[in-house]
Amino acid sequence: MATAREQFAENLRQERDRAGLSQEALADACDLHRTEISLLERSKRSPRLETIVTLAQGLGLSDACELVRGIRIS
Repeated sequence: MATAREQFAENLRQERDRAGLSQEALADACDLHRTEISLLERSKRSPRLETIVTLAQGLGLSDACELVRGIRIS
């Protein structure tokens, strides 16, 4: 079972790919550094709530929950 951080990383990568954005383009849309996107996608960093909302907006998602789908509490 993937950790919460790993599941978030997978969801972020999938949504970014679906949106057709590079890490740099997503970072620009969200006013974040590209390194931040890279760290999140490699599950090296956990996002803050504000970052999840900002990423969802930058990805054009209607619901920030798309980025946390599949994360289970055991």
